[in-house]
Amino acid sequence: MSTPPPPPPPSAADGLRFAFGTLTVLPVRVTRWDREAARGGMLGAPAVGLVVGGCAAGLGLLALFLGAGPLLAAVASAAVPAVLTRGLHLDGLADTADGLGSGKPAEDALRIMKQSDIGPFGVLTLVLVLLAQVAALAQLYGASWVRGALAAVTAAVAARLALTLAARSGVPAARPEGLGAAVAGVVPAQGAFAVAAACTAAAAASGALLGPYDAVRTAVAVLLALGAAELLLRHCTRRFGGITGDVFGGLAETAATTALVALCLGG
Repeated sequence: MSTPPPPPPPSAADGLRFAFGTLTVLPVRVTRWDREAARGGMLGAPAVGLVVGGCAAGLGLLALFLGAGPLLAAVASAAVPAVLTRGLHLDGLADTADGLGSGKPAEDALRIMKQSDIGPFGVLTLVLVLLAQVAALAQLYGASWVRGALAAVTAAVAARLALTLAARSGVPAARPEGLGAAVAGVVPAQGAFAVAAACTAAAAASGALLGPYDAVRTAVAVLLALGAAELLLRHCTRRFGGITGDVFGGLAETAATTALVALCLGG
């Protein structure tokens, strides 16, 4: 019996479908779930952030246009990523906080993270993170609609860029199943850092629309977001033995919040 031919290499469209199909609730038909498609999907994750951030900025600007104040516009922008991900990143953040806060060995902590309920550490983390996001966006929308919109897009891209870096080679999965196992180590480290450099440069170019100082501040916000996510990634890898889908959600929300707060600092 002849051996069936290997499947064709995934196209860029396969990678983007994987990214949008796993990272959003948008009606995208995912045709391939293998690790090659996952590699393209995680490399293309910042493109998902661009779309999500664009929608978040659009709703915030619509609220301002209709007469809402900066605070309500900020709430609208913060709500869009939660809706477009069906709250999975926020849920992952809460589960990660519960696992880390339990102080239990890796196996027990992972079991806690798989439970459907949210513990006190998760609730507290969710409240503080959402408050920080809304407060930062309100300040930026209050400064100008351009700053608020740019911040919403920058934070969403930084959040997904953190996932690209978390899926790089050398980062193990904590479980043999789930999203973490599907994407752990699929991205070559060189490719992940190249995407990070390109996204940081694009953020600087976007910030330059407001002046040279904002170009630097926007780039620094992305770098600080990635640094905060990297610290959490390393801590979770030590505590859990690797990454999980919940950890991915926690990384995304950590990066987004850090980027927003950084954009508020420095005047």
